[in-house]
Amino acid sequence: MSLEGKRVAVLVGDEYEELEVWYPLLRLQEEGAQCDLIGLEAEQPAKGKHGYPAKSDKGINDVSAADYDAIVVPGGYMPDKLRRSKAILEFCQEFDKAGKVIGVICHGPWILVSAKLLKGRTMTSTPAVRDDVENAGATWVDREAVRDRNLISARRPADLPAFCKLMIAAMQEKK
Repeated sequence: MSLEGKRVAVLVGDEYEELEVWYPLLRLQEEGAQCDLIGLEAEQPAKGKHGYPAKSDKGINDVSAADYDAIVVPGGYMPDKLRRSKAILEFCQEFDKAGKVIGVICHGPWILVSAKLLKGRTMTSTPAVRDDVENAGATWVDREAVRDRNLISARRPADLPAFCKLMIAAMQEKK
């Protein structure tokens, strides 16, 4: 188990993209990581875009980036809602400031745009948010998964195998 002892925060909220939450969460758990679903409040129900339910383990005000080794920011319409939370933005900023792994998928970059974390970065996303990513100062590329230092990005659910490989490799590098 290559990620034994590592902890990962996975953001969750209404209209999350199911595969972009559950695939990385289960894959990282397979490698030995402990994963927590982080929502705006603890034990808050969330309904996925396709109706699959989730419930946050912890609320954003109950956690700190210091508690985790990495974060996964899934897509769906959830990021457009969560980026309105100052606490969510600060949580992501703490990860970046500490050089911890930030994984972002599909529409997830909306949160990083609002957190002002993309200037000078190279990444991918769903083409629908390409303009937002570029206007935030990043170089957008059309590849299944991209790593730029501590930032791992993917375009869509079909890219999750490549995304998870990069996440696992990046987390293994961090002592």
